[in-house]
Amino acid sequence: MNDDDQKRESDVGNRIANLIRSIEQRPKKPVVIEEQRVLAAAAARLDQILKEAEDADRQALKSAADRLDELLSDIRRGKDIADRVKRRSPKS
Repeated sequence: MNDDDQKRESDVGNRIANLIRSIEQRPKKPVVIEEQRVLAAAAARLDQILKEAEDADRQALKSAADRLDELLSDIRRGKDIADRVKRRSPKS
């Protein structure tokens, strides 16, 4: 890298640093009541989506555990489960 390239990189770095400093020093804009309502509604919706996803995951795990319990119970009884296991295998 030659001196001109180093000078340009240094200038770009200094300009970036100056922009960051100017953004940090500008007066903060107060949050408007309407913006707070919109953000609160968005946060509430996100919480609901996360709860629904968590509930769906919990239900899927419970369902899988129930199927596994049923298969294990059938194995203990000596039943052939090969067909059921093959049907449930994910396709690659």
